[in-house]
Amino acid sequence: MRRFLPTKRFPWPWLRRDATPNETSPLLPKAGSTKNNAEELALVTTDFQAGTNSGQEHNSPTDARIHPCYGYSFMDYFLKYFLIMCNLLFTVLGLLILALGVWGLISKESFAQEKISSIGTDPMLVVLSVGFLLTALCLSGCVGALRENRCLLKLFSATVLVLIAAQVIVAIVAHTLQDQIEGNLRSGMLVAMARYQDDLDLRFITDEIQSNLQCCGVDNYRDWEINIYYNCSAPGVLACGVPATCCVDPLENGTVWNSQCGVGAQLLDEFTAQSVIFLGGCLGEIFRWIEHHEGLIGIIVTVVFGVQILILFITIRLLELQRHRSDFKWATSE
Repeated sequence: MRRFLPTKRFPWPWLRRDATPNETSPLLPKAGSTKNNAEELALVTTDFQAGTNSGQEHNSPTDARIHPCYGYSFMDYFLKYFLIMCNLLFTVLGLLILALGVWGLISKESFAQEKISSIGTDPMLVVLSVGFLLTALCLSGCVGALRENRCLLKLFSATVLVLIAAQVIVAIVAHTLQDQIEGNLRSGMLVAMARYQDDLDLRFITDEIQSNLQCCGVDNYRDWEINIYYNCSAPGVLACGVPATCCVDPLENGTVWNSQCGVGAQLLDEFTAQSVIFLGGCLGEIFRWIEHHEGLIGIIVTVVFGVQILILFITIRLLELQRHRSDFKWATSE
């Protein structure tokens, strides 16, 4: 270690040589204090140069380890673990959605031999796909940030960027084609009413809309004539009726569900029918509900969109830090 560190000999008083001539001195007179100081300075300079040259010649791994290393700041660590926590929460959410989709398919026996051919139109398949994609995407972001894997982070950031662009495009198209969307929504609701008894998913969705929005049919309660069971020409007891979710009070005495409360409702005039069933259609109620909750919907959309942009910027920041760190290690290794 002495050869790597320059040392200077301090002229302690008890180590100084006596320059006074005596009987042991040589015949030649010795130099004075000025000459001694010059010799000591020359000796220190020589030792320093020798130590420097020796350090350059012996470039050992010990010298390489004393280079400063590139590290993260407190804010960088905060952004990293914030990204990990966000992706972990969305991964759990994706797993719950995935479990819900699997449970729905199993409970409806969609994998049975007689139903397997129509599984492609099952709404639970959409729920299952959304849960799987959300879990895979957020898990890749979580593992990529935790392990500082550039490939996973690049895949995650590219997917989030594509999702943001797709949402912007959908919002622009939806605002531009409002009338066409309303027509498609009306057609879809009529199809759901026509298949009310045949598809349990469509029946569940229709009942939830009618009971929560207190409406009946698409435009009015007479739209239920499109269903073959509620059509007035049908031979069954449901002819000229409406589902129980259209009734104002479907519970008898507040306790028992009366599934026959809408029987014959289509034969009643509007004045008489308004005390038994809801007269208004569900399409108008849906748009009124959207207008009434416009502020809340805007806040939710803004928060979701902002979180996606924040996650994208944090991912890009981590990628830049990893690139700088790699460049620094490459530069110091040479």
